[in-house]
Amino acid sequence: MLGLENITIPIILPLGVMLLQVLFLLAAIPIEALVLHKMLKFDKKTSTFYAISINLISSSIGWILFFSVEPILPINLKAELISYIFFHNFKSQQTQALLILTAFIIFFLTFLMKFFLLRFSVISLKENLAEIYQQKFEKNRLKWERTSIYRLQNTNLVTSVLIANSLSYSAISLIILLSRK
Repeated sequence: MLGLENITIPIILPLGVMLLQVLFLLAAIPIEALVLHKMLKFDKKTSTFYAISINLISSSIGWILFFSVEPILPINLKAELISYIFFHNFKSQQTQALLILTAFIIFFLTFLMKFFLLRFSVISLKENLAEIYQQKFEKNRLKWERTSIYRLQNTNLVTSVLIANSLSYSAISLIILLSRK
């Protein structure tokens, strides 16, 4: 009827990896929401919304990139990847060095992605960060020049996202270490 008769569901699903991804998101979202709330002076609802949106979007983009890159990997890396996904171990010790390099690259790409997603969200939803900072610093100085406020806003946004991403990745690393046998 809908042309879905020929679609088959794979017999083996990496259910453990899917559940770990959900666990990672459940750990990362509150941590990042707290950092956004404390450092950017958003209310709790707004910071939670931003944390949920940037994490879900960046995770989705990450999985799309993974499934785009996976088919072009060499056979030995595919075998190592499958071994790690299903059995949580590597066949070769050389793969661990590559894993560490890949983890650093993923961390910084995720940081950049989250920064640009948050910046886009703030701009598109018309959050007035300059006004928040102006209220905060008005007691210390009479008025900030517009450029210095935007520079401060951009620096604070970068710092906040970097700290939030670092803390959430630390929590995720701890979860990975605790989940290993």
